[in-house]
Amino acid sequence: MTNPAPDALTDQLDRFFRRTVEGIRPGLDIIQALLASLDNPQDATPYIHVAGTNGKGSVCALLSALLNSAGYRTGCYTSPHLQQFNERIQVSGKPIDDGSLSRLIRHVEENADALETEQGLRKATFFECATAMAFTHFRNAAVDWAVIETGMGGRWDATNVGVPAVSVITRIDIDHTNYLGRDPVGIAKEKAGIIKPGVPVVRGPLPDPIAEVIEEVAREVGAPVWRADEVVSIQRVKQGWDGQRIRIDIDGRDLRPVQLPLIGRHQLENAALALTAIEALQAAGRVAVPDQAIAKGFSACRWPGRCQLLSNDPVILLDVAHNPDGARALSQTIRELCGKQPVGLVVGFLGDKDIAGCVNELAAVAKRFWVVPIQHPRAAPVDEVSRVVAAARRPVDAGSLQAMIDEARAWAVEEGGIICIAGSLYLAGEVLDELGGSTSMRRVD
Repeated sequence: MTNPAPDALTDQLDRFFRRTVEGIRPGLDIIQALLASLDNPQDATPYIHVAGTNGKGSVCALLSALLNSAGYRTGCYTSPHLQQFNERIQVSGKPIDDGSLSRLIRHVEENADALETEQGLRKATFFECATAMAFTHFRNAAVDWAVIETGMGGRWDATNVGVPAVSVITRIDIDHTNYLGRDPVGIAKEKAGIIKPGVPVVRGPLPDPIAEVIEEVAREVGAPVWRADEVVSIQRVKQGWDGQRIRIDIDGRDLRPVQLPLIGRHQLENAALALTAIEALQAAGRVAVPDQAIAKGFSACRWPGRCQLLSNDPVILLDVAHNPDGARALSQTIRELCGKQPVGLVVGFLGDKDIAGCVNELAAVAKRFWVVPIQHPRAAPVDEVSRVVAAARRPVDAGSLQAMIDEARAWAVEEGGIICIAGSLYLAGEVLDELGGSTSMRRVD
């Protein structure tokens, strides 16, 4: 079949994105009805379900790379995207093609509209339709395994509609406060909603109150808990801007040093979560991932916008740190790699994020800031972000994205420093468009 003309697909996506005005609606009745109308594609493919605040996208990328390297045809559904919607739905590391995407949008929306008009159900949201599209595409593509990332929460998330082979819960912190509140324990309860009776749940090291929530829910439903820090030990051999060399011990089995392109200590935690999920599947006889596939998978893993090196001279990093925990992890990585080099931050945030919390974490390593606007209706005003930076006692300038990147680059050359661009996934997408010259589809949460 022929692919649609680029303008036609853009128009189709624009109409599809307009479903976001319906907002986020708690409840699974609509997504379940929609999937039923599509012959329940979520039941056609075994999958791994990943929830958390930070790191879940990286864990999904790592899991997909490991399964692909072991010879499994693997689907991966993540959100949001950086440049094109196609990135959200991938098979064997390749985004869905335009033709399949166009047909899926049309098919799923027709079913959703029929449910609305014929059964009187509410309008399906953007994320509900996108999730139905992902499950349908994975069935159509006959994937062996799928890796599914929750959108925001867990219990009422549109992805929480089937029975996974294993559930994974990453770091939990305060984010999406409009929907999840500001209580980490309450947020943990929402994330723990993906835990299913008898299904192994993998978790990493978590603060005691949050860990207790996960353990309690698991006990209530009879889900065995696999603690990544008890199954996998990862030690860094060395680290550079292009990645880190790591030594892995899995339940007493010592692997040869492996190259991981993702940098930062937090990525060691994410790698341990992914490996523990694979171990849980291997223990159940569901997959076989030999040691050489681990080395191959990790070295092939790519996850743009996560401490991504954009330039070597001067060093320019791109990261999507948009909450305090993410900013803290980024600051630690910068501190480890930069030594005494001065650091400048180009930042932009959405207005519903904890901007002060992020800036305070970043100011611990940054000598100065440049604030840029984000082309998004929820973007925080530049002057508001600038005031927060000034309150953190750091010099700050503000202007257009290209102008501030040019200023920051000149400063880094003069000072012998490095630049990091951070604060929002939407900013990351705009930066990749600006520096890579590609045309992005509109981004939505």
